[in-house]
Amino acid sequence: MSSCCPNSQPISEGHCHPSKKIDYLFWTCLFIIVASYLSYIGQSFIPLLPSSWMHFPHAIYELVNKMWWGLALGTFFVGLLNLIPRDFIISILGQHKGLKGLLRATLLGLLLDLCSHGILLVGMKLYERGASLGQTMAFLIASPWNSLSLTFILIALIGLPWTLFFILCSAIIAILSGTFFDYFVSKNILKEKQRSLDLPKDFKLIPEAKKLWRETPFSIQTFVTIIVDGIKDSRPIMKWLFFGIVVAGLLQAFVPTDFLKTYFGPSLLGLMLTLAATTVIEVCSEGSTPIAADIFNRAGAPGNAFTFLMAGVSTDYTEIMAIKESTQSWKISLFLPLVTVPQVLLISYLMNL
Repeated sequence: MSSCCPNSQPISEGHCHPSKKIDYLFWTCLFIIVASYLSYIGQSFIPLLPSSWMHFPHAIYELVNKMWWGLALGTFFVGLLNLIPRDFIISILGQHKGLKGLLRATLLGLLLDLCSHGILLVGMKLYERGASLGQTMAFLIASPWNSLSLTFILIALIGLPWTLFFILCSAIIAILSGTFFDYFVSKNILKEKQRSLDLPKDFKLIPEAKKLWRETPFSIQTFVTIIVDGIKDSRPIMKWLFFGIVVAGLLQAFVPTDFLKTYFGPSLLGLMLTLAATTVIEVCSEGSTPIAADIFNRAGAPGNAFTFLMAGVSTDYTEIMAIKESTQSWKISLFLPLVTVPQVLLISYLMNL
C-alpha cells in the first residue's frame, strides 16, 4: 500500500508495483514458459529434436499442468479483494491488542493476496496507523507465501494435507513471534514509535460491511471487473511466479534427484544448506513456491521446503530494510530473523523426522 494512495482505495492495491518501463523479467519468463510448453506439445506429434533436449520443456509442461487451476483461482481472489476498502483492514487490526489482535493479524496475513514486497507496504502502513509491533510482525510473517493464490498453487504441487500443515505451522510461528515482539516492547527491550489509529471517527465495521454488501452490484459486469482487476493486479505476482517456474524447470531438467537427496535431503546438513541457499537467493515469495515444491517432491524433505519458504522471507534484506525505515530501529529489524529463524528450523527439523 503506497502512502500516496487515497484512503478510500482498496487494501489490495498495496501489491501494485507501478512502472511504465518494460518488465523484461515478466515477458522473458513468459516467453520461455509458452515456448517450452508448445515445443513439448509439438514434439509429441512431430518429433523434431532429440529427446535429450526435451527435459526442460517437459518439466515446464508438467509444472504448468499442475499449477494452472491454482493460478486461475488465485487471480480471481486477487480481483475480489479489490472490493474490500482499506478502512476495514485497519479497523480489524487497530482496535484489538494482545492475543486477540495477534490472531486477527495472523488470519489477515494468511488471507490477503499480496507478494512479499507488496505485503511490506501494507504491513508498514498498518503499523503507522496504529497496529502494535507484535501485530505487524505476525501479519508480515504469516503473509508472504500464504496468500490465496499461492495456497492454491502449493496445493496443486504438494497436495492439500501438507499445504494445510505448512499454513498451520506458519500461523503458529507468526503468533509466537508477535507475542515475543509485544513482550520485548513491554520490557523496553524494543521501543515502538508513538502512533495513532487513522480511521474516521464514526467508522463501525459491521454496519459498514452490511452497507458494502448492499451496495455491491452482483452482475456479470461485476464478475468481469473482478477478473480484469485480478489479471492486472496479479502481474507483479506473476512475474516472480513465472521466474520460479523457469528455475524449478531448470532444476528438474539439469539437477539430478540423487544430488538433491544428498545435499538437500531430510538431514541436518540438508536443512542447513537449504537455509544458506534461501538466505542468499533473493527471490520474491511467488518465485520460491515452485522451487520449494521441487525440494519437497524430489528431495523428500518437507521441512527443507518449509524452511525455503519461511526463512527466505525472514532473512530478506528488503524486508529488514523496510522494517528499519518504518520503525526507525535497526534493533527491531534485526530481531525479525533472530526471533523467527530458530522457530522455522525447529519445526522444519521435526517435519523431516
